[in-house]
Amino acid sequence: MYNSLADSCVRGKHADGTWCDTLKKYIRQPYITEGTPYQYTWYVPQDIPGLVQLMGGPSSFAANLDRFKAAKQYWHGNEPGHQIPFLYNYVDQSWKTQQWVDEIMHTEYSASLGGLSGNDDAGQMSAWYVFAALGFYPVCPASNTYAVSGPHFDEISIHLENEKKLTIKAPGAGEGKHFIHRMYVNGEKREKLFISYKDIVDGGNLSFDMSDKKID
Repeated sequence: MYNSLADSCVRGKHADGTWCDTLKKYIRQPYITEGTPYQYTWYVPQDIPGLVQLMGGPSSFAANLDRFKAAKQYWHGNEPGHQIPFLYNYVDQSWKTQQWVDEIMHTEYSASLGGLSGNDDAGQMSAWYVFAALGFYPVCPASNTYAVSGPHFDEISIHLENEKKLTIKAPGAGEGKHFIHRMYVNGEKREKLFISYKDIVDGGNLSFDMSDKKID
């Protein structure tokens, strides 16, 4: 890792087990493909809680993520970083995820020629937008959990292969209300902004009270 816990960053290691002597966290390094050490620091989708603790806890993790965003290190055109905007959900600063996802949808996509900001490898660039519009994202696709960022339509219906239907309702989302005030799964309020695979495939109702102002 790099410097203090509050400024943690991945670092390359030689075959003999020794660390690389220098680290330029904002510049591409030979031990990383298509990215900087700072960008790949967040690529631990299978253990985000472990990464949070490694960085010194939720406050330090969030502060480091703030600095990453402020440094304009986020690169939406490279798929291994697509989970980064959703990581605030893991440290109880979900409104920052909601704001960031909305920004990306409006700045990294368009309906014109070349409307994707990166190569649509296996459809990932397009899939990210679909998930963001629905309001949830599989930070770790192999897990059972989806981080919720909030829908961008007032109502969405998903007709599932098991012949069930998931209805997502978020009045005002289509007019720009992209901050989540409350979330309900089949009428039951959820305190944490996560849903499970079972919540989706069982069908039912996922509903939101939305706001045009952030909810801390």
